[in-house]
Amino acid sequence: MIIYNVTLNIDKSITKDWLVWIKEHIPQVLATGKFTEAKLTKVLVEDDEADTYSIQYRATSREALDSYYAEHAERLKKEGLMRFADKVLAFRTELEIVDEYAVNFK
Repeated sequence: MIIYNVTLNIDKSITKDWLVWIKEHIPQVLATGKFTEAKLTKVLVEDDEADTYSIQYRATSREALDSYYAEHAERLKKEGLMRFADKVLAFRTELEIVDEYAVNFK
């Protein structure tokens, strides 16, 4: 499994509008069929000018992620750029899951 992580610094002046938009955008990314789930998280840092969020998309394979890049990524990225321009700074990382652990409370 691969996690496609997008970390975004959002200018505080647009955070509310961006949150409305991203909650519509994430289902569009999932609708490509290349990911099995997504998590939207707020990065807990103190910053007077920007809010930081992370979206973690779980791809079933490297091939699924590469297919997303080839078929969908540019179009979906452009939507956000056109809407928010320089008020959002994004960077992307790919994480390979090596092992997973969970606590089972009963």
